[in-house]
Amino acid sequence: MNNKIMNNKRAQAALEFLMTYGWAILVVLVAIGALAFFGVLNPGKFLPSTCVIFPGVACEDFKVNTTSILLVLRNGAGENMIPFTINISSAADTCANAGATAVGGLRDGEQETLIIDCGASDPGLVETEFNAMLNITYNTSSKITHIRTGEIVTQIE
Repeated sequence: MNNKIMNNKRAQAALEFLMTYGWAILVVLVAIGALAFFGVLNPGKFLPSTCVIFPGVACEDFKVNTTSILLVLRNGAGENMIPFTINISSAADTCANAGATAVGGLRDGEQETLIIDCGASDPGLVETEFNAMLNITYNTSSKITHIRTGEIVTQIE
């Protein structure tokens, strides 16, 4: 009889052990689920913002919103680029086939602000990822037309 009581105590201790850790694991899973539901664990929030034009032309600042793309470019290539045009070649949701031209070109050492109009506003796109390829067309002093590519990756503000 003593052996039976001893086995019951061991079984009860094992069951209490499993139940305690089971509830703790359940609480941790619910907490992780809540964080994921509210977007805290969304990797898109940690997306690095990049704007790469091509060597010699720096993208000093940029902003993408639901209606336009604002680019602040500086020419450090050592020669004037007249005319200087940027066209969006691929964007999943907005600004497809939009573009802008620098008035008077992009002169050596100068900074120019370009605004690419995307058309209608879609407020549902705020805080979504924007990834677009840019086609840049310019002429140098030798009147040869050059075509380069760039890229913008950021969140829509």
